[in-house]
Amino acid sequence: MWPLYAAGFTTAFGAHGIAANLGGFSEDAVTSLLVLGGLLALYDGAEVVLKPVFGTLADRIGARPVLLGGLIAFAAASALYVVADSPGWLWAARLGQGAAASAFSPSASALVARLNPAAKHGRAFGSYGFYKSIGYTLGPLLGGVLVWAGGLRLLFAVLAVLGAAVAAWAAIAVPVVPPLPKARQTVLDLARRLADPAFLAPTGALAAATAALSVGVGFLPVSGRAAGLGTVATGAAISVLAACAAIVQPKAGRALDDGRLTTRTGITAGLLLTATGLACAMLPGLTGVLSAAALIGAGTGLITPLGFAALASATPQERLGQTMGSAELGRELGDAGGPLLVAGVATLTTLTYGYATLAALLAAGPLIALAYGSAKGSGSEEPDPF
Repeated sequence: MWPLYAAGFTTAFGAHGIAANLGGFSEDAVTSLLVLGGLLALYDGAEVVLKPVFGTLADRIGARPVLLGGLIAFAAASALYVVADSPGWLWAARLGQGAAASAFSPSASALVARLNPAAKHGRAFGSYGFYKSIGYTLGPLLGGVLVWAGGLRLLFAVLAVLGAAVAAWAAIAVPVVPPLPKARQTVLDLARRLADPAFLAPTGALAAATAALSVGVGFLPVSGRAAGLGTVATGAAISVLAACAAIVQPKAGRALDDGRLTTRTGITAGLLLTATGLACAMLPGLTGVLSAAALIGAGTGLITPLGFAALASATPQERLGQTMGSAELGRELGDAGGPLLVAGVATLTTLTYGYATLAALLAAGPLIALAYGSAKGSGSEEPDPF
């Protein structure tokens, strides 16, 4: 499991270590909030297109080779910007990193599910999420230090070395998990499975959480600078977000496995906490930034392991790669759409209204779930969508 945790750390550290420092250290490449939103969305836009493809490939040939190939490609894409330092190559390198992450991220999730029994899925995904959140935590802070010391090229060089090292570790330590035989699936069968509430409800919650997380990492530093905070202070504030997520995820996973928490209750609470955090981001000064970071982190920390555990329990093992890839597609739509939505609203009005818009959308989630539960009726035999 350790190389899988390292793979999760790698994608989180790479995505957010760069994202949190683009606005403050790349004046030549980031000339407006809209450009910043585009660069933040580019990494995830590649994942939107490719994650379902690589998830299906992992089911066909096995998750391990897709994991290794993705890590090697991530190292190569990171090295690209080290060699050619220019705004245009920054866009190319971020696109390459996103394409590579679309291969190894769903493969790692599928292996987490395959290598652990169903009764321990909560703990397994909680631990995976913990180490991924460590990447989110160290990314803004350590990334800021690296960029301060040697520019973006130094950060990309560290990512190249990290990707290559994790690929070598995984090649040595991750066991071969052969693909399972599966019945022929038509496009209609796939559409029915992906339209099932057992897939849509957790995936929608994961997308909402990821949108808030991406907005927090990308735009809370902008709010911090407006409040007069320095780059190290804003990086530390954003690390609070990821630290809270890291602390909450294993606890949520254990509570789920022990029967002390249900997916419906946990995900609903997580959405409301996250929406409250975005509302706090509207407050001026350090108080607004810190409270927003803590609440967004806690909310996403509740949602993430519960959402993935729900997906794993509702999916046949031979289709885990496809399901995880499709669920990651939903997450990346949130990851790409969140910054674009907030940047678009902020361009027309102010950043405060951008936060308010996303907060309202997240708060609507529990209301929709409540309406769905009421529509089923108390006597219905239909299973809970979570």
